[in-house]
Amino acid sequence: MSVRATGIALAFVTALVSGVSIYVNGRAVKHFGDATVYTTAKNAVAGVLLVALALALAARRPREAAGPPLGRRRWVALFAVAVIGGSVPFVLFFEGLARAEATQAAFIQKTLVVWVALLAVPLLGERIRGPHVLAIALLVAGQAWLAGHLGHVAFGVGEAMILAATLLWSVEVILVKKLLGPALSPSTLAAARMGLGTGLLLAWLAVTGKFGELTGLTAEQWRWVLLTGLLLTAYVATWYAALARAQAVDVTAVLVFGAVVTAVLAGAVDGATLNAVGTILLVAGTAVAVWAGLRSPRAKEAPA
Repeated sequence: MSVRATGIALAFVTALVSGVSIYVNGRAVKHFGDATVYTTAKNAVAGVLLVALALALAARRPREAAGPPLGRRRWVALFAVAVIGGSVPFVLFFEGLARAEATQAAFIQKTLVVWVALLAVPLLGERIRGPHVLAIALLVAGQAWLAGHLGHVAFGVGEAMILAATLLWSVEVILVKKLLGPALSPSTLAAARMGLGTGLLLAWLAVTGKFGELTGLTAEQWRWVLLTGLLLTAYVATWYAALARAQAVDVTAVLVFGAVVTAVLAGAVDGATLNAVGTILLVAGTAVAVWAGLRSPRAKEAPA
């Protein structure tokens, strides 16, 4: 399998994880009095696991392949990833998720592909061709149908917070894609995103006087934290690995398939009606996105 095809396959795995995670987080956040406390606990689990993974991979890497030590500029870049990817948008997203429907949250978060496409062309030099435009159009239309009816998507405070988080995550995608290389592998960036990001969230809880709520979580709440933390670990690890191997636009488009997974779970568990039109549009859009991604110019690659 080519490097590009591997990236697309990893993006599809990320989409599956994302679809499950959006649904589970929509249920989990309702068991917590404060969404930021929940987000911090969940991110801490992912941060610990991703830092451990990065250290394990670094220990296995030959010394001559380790690359130069991180300088000040790279540390600043890692901190920026933690701010715009691993801390601020999580607070916005989960505070918004507590106020919005899971399907609405999935719709808004999956518009990430639109913002990434708008940024990737001028900032990454990625090429957007006809199939990309068709895939994005199908994906956006499909998400709107799943969320309700095209042109009638609810938008309130919660949805606005989720949109702000999505915009920050789109900037993160561009930044990470630029940083990926021999000196900064996907595992290193993932560890920085969640490790440093968790540190910032813990500091925020301390400043706002909510740190005590974190240490006072019940056993049931910790079970939700561990489950969603594991999902987040899988999401970040596969997502960054996909970005290292294929165009940002391509892997972000494939990620939208997670909306189908969320809708199927909502139908199977909650009895929600699965919108056939929206599902077909999303599946078709994903298929076109995969085809376009495999035909895209070679993406910047980085070691896993």
